[in-house]
Amino acid sequence: MRRFLLSVVAIFVTLLCGASARAQKTSPLETFLGIGEKQKPAPPLPAPLGLQDHVVNGKLVLSLDDSVRLALANNTDVRIDHSQIDFALDNLHRAYSPFDPLASSSFADSRAKSPTTSQLQGATVLNNLTQTTQMSYQQTFQTGTNFQAAFSNSKFSTNDSFSTVNPSLATALQFTITQPLLRSFGLFPNRAPILIAQRNLKQARANFSAEVSNVILQIVGDYWSVILARENLAVQRKSLDEAEKSYEHDKKALSLGALPPLDIYRSESQVASRRVGVIQAEYSLKQSADQLRRDISADLDPAIRVLDLELTDQPAPLGELPGTDIPTALARALANRPEFEATRQQLASDDLNIRLAHNNLKPDLELSGFYSGNGIAGNQFNINVTPPQLIASTGLKDSLSQVFHFTYPAYGATLTLNLPIKRHGAEANLADALASRRQDQYFERRTTQTISLEVTNAVHSLEQAKISMEAAKVAADLARDTLHADERKYELGVEQIFFVLDAQTQLAQAELNLIQAQINFQLAVAQLDHSTGDLLDHHHVQIVEPPK
Repeated sequence: MRRFLLSVVAIFVTLLCGASARAQKTSPLETFLGIGEKQKPAPPLPAPLGLQDHVVNGKLVLSLDDSVRLALANNTDVRIDHSQIDFALDNLHRAYSPFDPLASSSFADSRAKSPTTSQLQGATVLNNLTQTTQMSYQQTFQTGTNFQAAFSNSKFSTNDSFSTVNPSLATALQFTITQPLLRSFGLFPNRAPILIAQRNLKQARANFSAEVSNVILQIVGDYWSVILARENLAVQRKSLDEAEKSYEHDKKALSLGALPPLDIYRSESQVASRRVGVIQAEYSLKQSADQLRRDISADLDPAIRVLDLELTDQPAPLGELPGTDIPTALARALANRPEFEATRQQLASDDLNIRLAHNNLKPDLELSGFYSGNGIAGNQFNINVTPPQLIASTGLKDSLSQVFHFTYPAYGATLTLNLPIKRHGAEANLADALASRRQDQYFERRTTQTISLEVTNAVHSLEQAKISMEAAKVAADLARDTLHADERKYELGVEQIFFVLDAQTQLAQAELNLIQAQINFQLAVAQLDHSTGDLLDHHHVQIVEPPK
């Protein structure tokens, strides 16, 4: 019995703790609103595409163009940037909403009993039954014209002895047209939101093209950074091998008594110092490779993330070195840079907003006209005799025939003028539109200045990179010859080990400078293509929007 009570207490405590935990996760308001713990999850994001196609012998083999394609297909920043086009398309779709047709219908049924205070009311207690059906259709056209069609049918039944038609069927069909004559008159003020949304869509696409160009430039930079880190590691390892050879040579010379004991420390110190350089180069290569993996979303796939990268492009340029002058590059930038298209579309939207703000300052003058047909049917009584005598009986068909033949027409027109004495809101909107256009004009000027400076710097950087690369080649050849000469002198005993070690260091630095100059040249070419708007064409990238 005691065990049973302990089990009951344990179950109660467990349930109480579970209820307390659920209460902490879900607030009472959320529970009241029906927001439970289990929500329908969002659709999963697509997995990276195309990575497996580049796996060769347990390595991820990539050219520069491969990296660009994979980045454009999988890069998270590209997907986020593309959402601005999706939002712009949605806004354009939303701009057509004022012209959406609207159909509505309703049915009402009511019965009322009420005492009477006079015999002329036809009954001691009035008992009325009313059933009403209504249907309507309305639509605003892009000229500002509003069209409405309304149909109603009402059945009325009563115990009033003075009612001549009981039950009665009253039917009506009415057409109404309303046309603004000043404000919102014509196509422009009604289509202006659509035109602005179209401009915004073009601007979003231009902005996306600029973002894609920036992403490609980043991919190019990260790709060459990996190659630079890889070549730097190779140079550091080669330098370490040379230092170890010198150290082994010195140890043999020391054992033979041909080298003073204190001179061995110089070569040993060089080995330790260059081993540190190798370690630093290895971790620098890992960091650069991780950044490139993130660019192409290889870090999202556990099987691909652990693979080593094998980059096939070489830093040394092939063929004739490209070159250009500043006027030619500026002309291409003015023609190709998507930032200019974005600013042009923004200024076009500003002009539309100004015209729309001027329109909203006009008085509101509307002309409205209607034409309707009415019909009546039911049981018609002669109430001049007692009891009342049924004269005729008609139904819904007769009432509808009267309506659609407009047997009992009604028509009319209304001219409405709303003339505000002062319109602070509309005036402020116009002032905002004018200020926005002036601001965007300055943005256009700033864009022109920024891109012009980018083009000028890119041309200068390309020229500098070409000259620096040629100089680095000469410096590397001289450093290599110097090392060979110092090694020969050291072997002949006419020069100390210090000069050999120093020549090794100079050669390693010269080779690293050459690689850096070659990669700087590649980056300068990419920067020039980016500044002139040719980077997408250079990598065979074309932005095509899929049909929705």
